[in-house]
Amino acid sequence: MKLEPGDKAPNFKTVNQNGEEVSLADFKNKKVALFFYPEDDTPTCTIEACNLRDNYQSLLAKGFTIYGISPDGPAKHQKFIKKFDLPFDLLADEDLKISKKYGVWAEKVMFGHRYMGILRNTFIIEKGIITNIVRKVLSKTHADQLMKKG
Repeated sequence: MKLEPGDKAPNFKTVNQNGEEVSLADFKNKKVALFFYPEDDTPTCTIEACNLRDNYQSLLAKGFTIYGISPDGPAKHQKFIKKFDLPFDLLADEDLKISKKYGVWAEKVMFGHRYMGILRNTFIIEKGIITNIVRKVLSKTHADQLMKKG
């Protein structure tokens, strides 16, 4: 099942980079941009995270709360945040349960090779409802995409 705007956002519970529990219920009064990305400290993921960092104040002014989520654990998230001075929390999805609920764990193809991986998608969630989805994330201009969608 592919999630669409208007759908209820799948509930989840996980931990952030500090090992603190985070759940969808924590977001009930926030406009959240939940961005899924494959891996900390890789070239394209770093470009995306740094673009969101560089435009963070504008995103906050637009009402967004930003959370990144990947299969990496808290320790790796901490290193990524420290290395690039990221101002938002990163959430762990080591067992891929959240990625599967959101439909972003899927078959990918690179150079004719098929493999399973994380689709770079961002879900805008308000009051537990998905209000918009960025499916074709442009890492260098992701903040602009969010500003237009949210």
